[in-house]
Amino acid sequence: MADDLKTSITDNPLVRALSRWENEGGRTDADQEKRADLAKDEEALILQCLGAAVISRWNKLPTEIQRELFSGAVSIGAPLPTTDLKEQIARFLHSHKDL
Repeated sequence: MADDLKTSITDNPLVRALSRWENEGGRTDADQEKRADLAKDEEALILQCLGAAVISRWNKLPTEIQRELFSGAVSIGAPLPTTDLKEQIARFLHSHKDL
């Protein structure tokens, strides 16, 4: 059965054409990098939208949830020192509390 499948795949003219195209440089590492960059951009947009949704409902969230989200945000923000990031997040939340 596996041999039949292998034979049918290799006999498929579309599979052979795609294989030739890839072997001739039809797909490049740049294409893969571009797809990876698009995926990162898409992920950033999703995170941005989720973050904006949380901020817009921040005051309606229970205090315990606010604390958990705040703590999680601080632990994710590796590039900044924790104290600086805590202050920036707190200022941001305070300045956007009435949105």
